[in-house]
Amino acid sequence: MGIIPSLKSLLPARDLGWNRVRAACALPSCHNKLMMRYVPGSRQGIFVRDAWYCSPDCFAAAARTTLALLFSRCVVEMPRNPRLSLGLALLSKDYLSEDRLRSATLISQRQGASLEATLLETGSVTEKQLAAARAVQWGYPVLAQDLSGQLVESDLPSALLRVYSAVPLHYSSKVKRLVLGFVHRVEHSLLQSIEQMTGFRAEPCFITPAEFSEQMERVAVPAGYEEALVEEPRDAAQMARKLGGFAVEISAIEARFAKCNSSIWVRIWGRRRTVDVVFAPKSAAQAAQAAQAAFSNTLPEVTYSLG
Repeated sequence: MGIIPSLKSLLPARDLGWNRVRAACALPSCHNKLMMRYVPGSRQGIFVRDAWYCSPDCFAAAARTTLALLFSRCVVEMPRNPRLSLGLALLSKDYLSEDRLRSATLISQRQGASLEATLLETGSVTEKQLAAARAVQWGYPVLAQDLSGQLVESDLPSALLRVYSAVPLHYSSKVKRLVLGFVHRVEHSLLQSIEQMTGFRAEPCFITPAEFSEQMERVAVPAGYEEALVEEPRDAAQMARKLGGFAVEISAIEARFAKCNSSIWVRIWGRRRTVDVVFAPKSAAQAAQAAQAAFSNTLPEVTYSLG
């Protein structure tokens, strides 16, 4: 795989030495590998789960391997089959008649549009009714009134939230609970990534596009948090060097990695602040939209066949 480009241009030219080593560095090629004992006043280093790296150089070198593995496994989550078609869900809620549903289905097929868009354009249903129908489809609740309009301080990368039309609605640090509202479909990859990064239990619900836009305006960024989006990263070496640069800049002490569909999310905690780095192919948003469209376009056929 070769050696990762050095970060020496970013680091002071100092020998780590015995007084800089706290424990055995997890990087096999680290020249401090055999320095096992703790020395008071030693450099803190960077933890990635149970692994400890003695310097940003070693962290970046190890990150290259992790990133290459995650990058090779990046796939778009395929839409899961709901419990009901959208048409059946709307009928079960008595939001429209079978005749109106058939009419909207024919129009959507003729125009090549989604059933949802056609129903809204023809005034057959409201956004609130569509959100309720999606909740019935997938077995998740709609936005509860007691969670509506809350100001939320969120340290989640907005780049990922906007791709999947998701927004934090409620945080509870006491019970480690997060409620996340989705507009179109629940993205389980995002929920899993959030749980990996934060340790919070992420619970989904459905919201309308208007509620999404309004809530995004209420989301505040906590002090000491920043986000960096890297679109179309060339390779793992470039990505790792970028992480190494952030590790130096914020005096990193810990990092975690997560995969969210075709994107890679890395969180780096530092002595002064926390940085979320999102590596995203430029097509990530288009891929998510295509997955939603592919799912939506199957609904008219399923619904129409109900007769």
